Amino acid sequence: MKVLITGAGGQLGLDLLEAFADHDTVGLTRAQLDVTDEAAVAEAVAALRPALVVNAAAATDVDGCESDPEGAHRANALGPWWLARACERTGSTLVTFSTDYVFGGTAPSGPGGSPRGYTEHDPVAPLSVYGRSKAAGEHLVRETLSEHHIVRTAWVSGARGRNFVRTMLRLADAGGPVRVVDDQTGSPTTTRDLAAAVRALAVSGRHGTVHLANEGSATWFDVAEAVFALAGRQVDLTPQRSSTLDRPAPRPAWSVLDTTHARTMGIGPLPHWRDALGRLLDELGARGPGAR
Repeated sequence: MKVLITGAGGQLGLDLLEAFADHDTVGLTRAQLDVTDEAAVAEAVAALRPALVVNAAAATDVDGCESDPEGAHRANALGPWWLARACERTGSTLVTFSTDYVFGGTAPSGPGGSPRGYTEHDPVAPLSVYGRSKAAGEHLVRETLSEHHIVRTAWVSGARGRNFVRTMLRLADAGGPVRVVDDQTGSPTTTRDLAAAVRALAVSGRHGTVHLANEGSATWFDVAEAVFALAGRQVDLTPQRSSTLDRPAPRPAWSVLDTTHARTMGIGPLPHWRDALGRLLDELGARGPGAR
């Protein structure tokens, strides 16, 4: 199968290249293909005529999107739309990524009134420019191309690129106290596991919107605590409230993704986030002696 991966220079794009390495795969970085350029997208897809396009290109700086809403819309809404239009002309299938930040942060009520994860059928209510641009991209792809996979995922970290896990390791190296918010709960996910699941989804023939994330939920504080424990690092870690941070973009307090739909159609379950984190630290060469 011929596969085109856009955004191939990012942390997810690099792992997707490895996941699809046994296919006839072409990876294009942002410098090679800017997905916000409609003419360039149309030309690239028409020339390559891939059976599958996997779009890992996006504007992911949540706070930066607040100051550049037009740029966020171009990358996260128009980019997927241009790809969907090009795929419709060539008969290609499109995988594109969305986010837990399309949800509003009020936990849905599960059995007995306990909070549950968001499903694919819960209404979106994004709080930020980033979330709104991603929700717009979802809508445009659905309206344009029937053979699509919209993959919502969350709190992504990989061995390459900028992400929370690598930031925590850098702060541990720097020494000094570390403060991390403990009032945002989500679904930590590694790019390695996500890419493998996307490969399985892409050849399933089951189109639509699906949540793919590592199992389990955590706060950012929980993840930081696990990073330091698994890395065998002694760090002065204390929790803080989101309200103490001067951030332009609001974050949902609860954005856990329910992955039942993916699991029941044979995609996953992905490993628990703690197991995935341990393997990520192994990949980074950062796991401490004897740490589990």
